This record gives sequence, structure tokens and C-alpha cells, in this order.
Amino acid sequence: MVFLGFGKYARADKIYALEPLAEGERGSGRRTRVWVDGVGEPIVASRTERTILHDMGQDAASGSPIIDQALDLAERLDEQAKTGRVDLADLGRRARKLLEASAKPSSGEPLF
Repeated sequence: MVFLGFGKYARADKIYALEPLAEGERGSGRRTRVWVDGVGEPIVASRTERTILHDMGQDAASGSPIIDQALDLAERLDEQAKTGRVDLADLGRRARKLLEASAKPSSGEPLF
């Protein structure tokens, strides 16, 4: 059983999708839509998708440094886009580094 918050639980083997709520939909114990097999509508959980995945045993997914770096890059892009000041050179360098760390070329040549 996975705790979803506020007394809500779901069987881990029945959860088939997690959907983070958009910024305007969040608040007051609303973080993630949890799609459960056999339940027609998603359950709104007060916990984040990463926490739910962790409780489901997906520690490898939540502890990966590459995923953490990718999330950091996405958050940076979002913040810069909202302010209207996007540093494309910086974001490009970070994205290139991330891609190089996550891909292993077979020929030994660099990706970029």
C-alpha cells in the first residue's frame, strides 16, 4: 500500500500513472493525480510523484543524478522563461553536459 496523503492509500501494483498538477492547480494538499487501475477518476494526492515513486520502490528513478540534473535544467529554463531572460548559452552547455553523461557513443567519438 502506498500512502497518498490525508488518509488515502492505493495498492502499488495498481498504480499505473502519476501526473503532477500544474502550478495553478496545486495547493491545499493537491500535488499529484494518481491513476489507479479499477478507479474511474484519478485520485488527487497531497504527495509529490517522486515521493510516491519512492514508496513504490522506484528508488533508482528518484535517486539518479542524471534525473536530478535534468530536473534542475528544466526548472532553470522555466524560471528564466518566466522572467523573460533566457540564457541560451548556459542552458545549451548544461543540456550538452547532461546528454553526454547519459549517452554512451559506441564509436568512442564525442556526441558534440
